[in-house]
Amino acid sequence: MLTLRGESIYLRALEPNDLEFIYAVENDESMWEVSYTQTPYSRFLIRQYLENAHQDIYEAKQLRLAICKDRDFPALGLIDLFDFDPKNNRAGVGILIQNQGDRNVGIGKEALGLVIQYAFTHLNVHQLYANIATENKASLSLFAKFGFQKIGIKREWNLVAGKYHDEALFQLINHQTNVSELAQQL
Repeated sequence: MLTLRGESIYLRALEPNDLEFIYAVENDESMWEVSYTQTPYSRFLIRQYLENAHQDIYEAKQLRLAICKDRDFPALGLIDLFDFDPKNNRAGVGILIQNQGDRNVGIGKEALGLVIQYAFTHLNVHQLYANIATENKASLSLFAKFGFQKIGIKREWNLVAGKYHDEALFQLINHQTNVSELAQQL
C-alpha cells in the first residue's frame, strides 16, 4: 500500500472505510466547481470506485490519495494525479481539503509537496499541470509556492451558477534542481 509521509501529514491509498468521506466530498455541492462534478454520487458507485482504487496508475491513469494527520484520524482531503500520460511523462494534479478549518494551515502545502516529489522521483514525470479557477486565490498561491507557472487563461471556461468563469492553466516542469529545491521545502 502506498504511503507518503511528511512532517505533520501522510498520504495513503484509498481504503474501503473511506466510503463515507468520499461520499460526503463528492456530494457537497460547494465543492462541485473544483471537482467538476455535476451530479450526486451514490454510495453504490463510490463503493465500486473504491473496489477498483487498487489499480496501478499506469492502468487507471489516475492516483487518488487520502490526506491524513495520523493513523487514528480519518481523511482530511484528497490529492490526485490524473490524466497520467507515461508516454509524454506528464500528469495533472488537483487537491481538495474538505473542512474550511483545515485549509490555510499548511496541510495542502505539505500534501502538494509530497505528491510533486513522488511524481518527479518515482513516476519520472517531466511535467505537472493544474487547472485553477482564477477566483481561487488560495490555490493560485499554493501552486505558485512550488514554482508552477501560469501559462494561459482559458476564458469563460467553466459555467458556475449560470455565469462563465475563467480558468488558469499552470505548469511545473521537472528540472533536476526543482526536485532538490522541493526536498528542502518539505
